[in-house]
Amino acid sequence: MRTLGAALGMGLATSAMAAECIAPANPGGGWDFTCRTIGKIMHDIGAVDAPIQVTNMAGGGGGLAFNHVVNERNDDPDLVVAASSATATRLAQNAYGGMTADQVSFLGAIGADPGVIVVAKDSPYKGLKDLIDAVIADPKSVTFAGGSAVGGFDHLKVLMALGRAGFNDITAVKYIGLDGGADAITQTIGGHTQAMTGDISEVVGFLSAGEVRVLAVMTDERIPGFEDIPTAREQGIDLVAVNWRGLYVPKGISEADYGKWSKALAAVGDSAEWAAAMKANGLAPFNKVGKDFQDYVNKVVGEVRELSRQIGVIK
Repeated sequence: MRTLGAALGMGLATSAMAAECIAPANPGGGWDFTCRTIGKIMHDIGAVDAPIQVTNMAGGGGGLAFNHVVNERNDDPDLVVAASSATATRLAQNAYGGMTADQVSFLGAIGADPGVIVVAKDSPYKGLKDLIDAVIADPKSVTFAGGSAVGGFDHLKVLMALGRAGFNDITAVKYIGLDGGADAITQTIGGHTQAMTGDISEVVGFLSAGEVRVLAVMTDERIPGFEDIPTAREQGIDLVAVNWRGLYVPKGISEADYGKWSKALAAVGDSAEWAAAMKANGLAPFNKVGKDFQDYVNKVVGEVRELSRQIGVIK
């Protein structure tokens, strides 16, 4: 059932219903930012005919909204839903009560908080390969700290990087999950762990203060404003691992409607308004829209599922 606010305006192009974006969390978080910022810019640049209604639907780490879309709104052409890497990870780990990623269509992502691996300023590890080689030689010699629990995306980023280097004994990798990136990086600065795995936004202050070195950023290209930090790919580790900000749509909508939303999202990604929003919120460019993004999500979900089985997070 559509909200009253969603029924008051025009749709994406010709519908009598106003377009709606569900943020699967309370106001103020990342999913809320995605809906409100992308929706506003879509209207500002003329990619949609009327302002997009934002509905906050917190619950189950995104599971309540996912279930609502699949079971009640599967063919709604005027609906988009905010998503991120956490959405894909939870689907891969069966956190949505048996629901799967192929029950919706992933539309695209146009920005991301890039993954990083960080060491203290006086660490003996000068590059990502040095750190990975140390783990391969003696897994007990390196402990990673991250702001997510065991099996969360911070943990999985490390396991993916090691997998790219041919190391598959992932249960031997030492990881400590803490309450947020700040706690994790403090442990590394203090010498209690050898490296921190997180996102660039979590380490900027520590980097500016000269307390840490970022060994690698896990993006396709170097991040604007941080051009001195090499990518993992440059160092022989073919991994892109980012906390992307994007959208999915109901599975049952037409290809034409999927195409309209793809075009609108791509237009936001190309806009000066979005570039300014990314800069203001510490995001880096990450533009994958349409089939390329769906393929990317499918690949990530498969890899996360397999790694999660290996470390015992799922059966």
